[in-house]
Amino acid sequence: MAKNKLNKNWLHDHINDPYVKAAQKDGYRARAAYKLKEIDEDEKLVKPGQVIVDLGCTPGSWGQYVRRKLAGQEGGGINGIMIGLDILPMEPIAGMHFIQGDFREPAILDRLAEVLQGRQVDLVLSDMAPNLSGIASADAARMEDLIELAIEFSQLHLKPGGALLVKCFKDMGFTQNYQRFRDEFKTVAQKKPKASRDKSSEIFLLGKGLKNPAARAAGTS
Repeated sequence: MAKNKLNKNWLHDHINDPYVKAAQKDGYRARAAYKLKEIDEDEKLVKPGQVIVDLGCTPGSWGQYVRRKLAGQEGGGINGIMIGLDILPMEPIAGMHFIQGDFREPAILDRLAEVLQGRQVDLVLSDMAPNLSGIASADAARMEDLIELAIEFSQLHLKPGGALLVKCFKDMGFTQNYQRFRDEFKTVAQKKPKASRDKSSEIFLLGKGLKNPAARAAGTS
């Protein structure tokens, strides 16, 4: 009975959520688009001409937002390169190169290299989160692994002055994840957009400027 009540409460909150209504009105696939929108408007991350990679991009609302920024107008061609990677399928987004697969696998990285053609990345985005087990230590470890993957990906592909934005949670090993960012990036900021529900411990970490791009080029972290 308690679970049914919880589900009904969630459904009620979801239906009446202003960001859910806005997403339906604006044509976004998920309310998450407004999280990126608010962070971008504050930090000026997405600019025409950039190379942007979206890790864990499905269902595609962050990609939709990026596309609109790079196109400058609805329906226009994009000025820049958008690449999305996910192990799950995704409905196409015009102008986005979508690669389905695990970006830890060499074959997937080879496909990414074909698209990049030697170009470095300006911005890496990650809205990835683990499937929760309910076991705090296990969930924190999974979250830490995802963030570590995003950092390692950035070490390989990010421009020295580029940026990495990842989702994390205050109750899932946040201190370790924050320190990891501090170790790798010159500036680190915590972002809690209004579209992120108050009752959620979700928070975003933004790292700008790799501290040691030379080590990355040599193949070490």
